[in-house]
Amino acid sequence: MLKLTARQEQILNLIKDAIENTGFPPTRAEIANELGFKSANAAEEHLQALARKGAIEIAAGTSRGIRLLGAHAEPATPKVPGALMMSLPLIGRVAAGSPILAQENLETSYSVDPAMFSAKPDYLLKVRGESMRDVGIMDGDLLAVKKVDSAKNGQIVVARIGNEVTVKRYRKTGSTVELLPENPDFKVITVSPGEDDFALEGLAVGLMRTWH
Repeated sequence: MLKLTARQEQILNLIKDAIENTGFPPTRAEIANELGFKSANAAEEHLQALARKGAIEIAAGTSRGIRLLGAHAEPATPKVPGALMMSLPLIGRVAAGSPILAQENLETSYSVDPAMFSAKPDYLLKVRGESMRDVGIMDGDLLAVKKVDSAKNGQIVVARIGNEVTVKRYRKTGSTVELLPENPDFKVITVSPGEDDFALEGLAVGLMRTWH
């Protein structure tokens, strides 16, 4: 791999930190904001330079399609033959009151390479709505989800509130949980201590986009 400039190293480290902390690489806008660029186009130029130097791969057809390569990557699972691909259930609209992996919620299943994700997912959830639009999670995307019952601040989670399942960014202050949208048209959801109709269903570990 060709030698990186100091700025390229800085951007590469920012990508690594974002993946480690949230499971997702940053958007161009987030990189620009973090480093004080005037526009996302400046971030794009640096990303293209990193791709030319073999540090990252920029994937078409996936939201936040940046993947670390070579020595910068997480210990990678080798490309697996078809027989070793993971089969993940796709969860569509979740029936009121039913467990998220209940049979009635299952639309189909996908065979995927587990190396696509920051951690091994348990299922795919079809995203509905535009509340996470500004981080590149769009209506109709397939969110790879790992089942968890706790999360760190800043991570993107799947949560259940009553009969609704929602994708939001997680923030806990004291004993109060806030579920933050990434679209100014949507309101923050505040979960008060002791609310028994709230549960964490999982942690977002990757994203697939289906083209129609």
